Amino acid sequence: MSDKLAIPAEAVANVKILDCTLRDGGAVNASQFSTETARAVYDACADAHLDYVELGYKDSSRYYSSAEFGELRFCDEDVIKRIVGDNKRDIKIAVMADVGKSDFRKAIVRKSQSLVDMVRVATYAKDMDKAIDIVKFASDMGYETAICIMAVSTLSEKELDNAFTQAVESDADIIYIMDSFGGLTPAGFRNVFMPCKIASHSRGKRVGVHIHDSIMMAFANTIEAILGGADIVDSSICGLGRGAGNCRTEMLAQFARKDIRPILECAEQHIEPMRKYFRWGCEYPYVLTGFANVHPSRAIDSVKNGESLCDLNDSLGIFY
Repeated sequence: MSDKLAIPAEAVANVKILDCTLRDGGAVNASQFSTETARAVYDACADAHLDYVELGYKDSSRYYSSAEFGELRFCDEDVIKRIVGDNKRDIKIAVMADVGKSDFRKAIVRKSQSLVDMVRVATYAKDMDKAIDIVKFASDMGYETAICIMAVSTLSEKELDNAFTQAVESDADIIYIMDSFGGLTPAGFRNVFMPCKIASHSRGKRVGVHIHDSIMMAFANTIEAILGGADIVDSSICGLGRGAGNCRTEMLAQFARKDIRPILECAEQHIEPMRKYFRWGCEYPYVLTGFANVHPSRAIDSVKNGESLCDLNDSLGIFY
């Protein structure tokens, strides 16, 4: 790889990479991953010397039927042990609890009884108090924790500041901004990221980013975050994730000077074959919802219903 294309070595020396293929990808296939595929992702991330691999959700069967959703929607301890096998690799394991969809007091056992290292809590800004409760519980149980603030592109400056203030005063170790709709340009991303970084670092917290690819800015904005001082960034193999998906692990690993062969092998053997059955990636319906700054579920429904691109565009009110 040409040095002219690579991120300067000093810029990536301290940033951590979290692969969320199995968690965010669960929004594509209802978390129906085989143990073989889950283990392949886990091993590939470890072999590539990434820092974290997120195995799935800690959600409740009260909200997600076990008849419809796979085991990684719930990440019971026996399931994690089956994926990891006899020897835990030199990579940290993360899971995510959704505010309002997790019976976290039952689902999260003490760290000494679990292979999980970090519990991330996904929340909208309006539910920050509930997220803080889960973070405190997980922290008290011995885990590294993160608050992940979703849909940051929809928040006003005042709402962002309030969310960041609450987050940095919590027990969370990491404050994440999540461009859930994938519509932020690099300039817009900086306007959100920099206040979060300043607030987080001022209180000794780390700052992370999770970016969707609706207008094909996920990789660019992730690089922007790294150059701007992010401590941890998310990606997924082949970009697997809801709608347009995420920053690609194989691209991020390449630019971060990781060993990408394990990632490429996993992509080719386990993730790309899923395209026979599932759709994800930057297709134009997701571009439209990205520009409209609305949830990609609108585009997902449009594709399922065979709605024309022009009708979708008109319904979103995108006129120039």
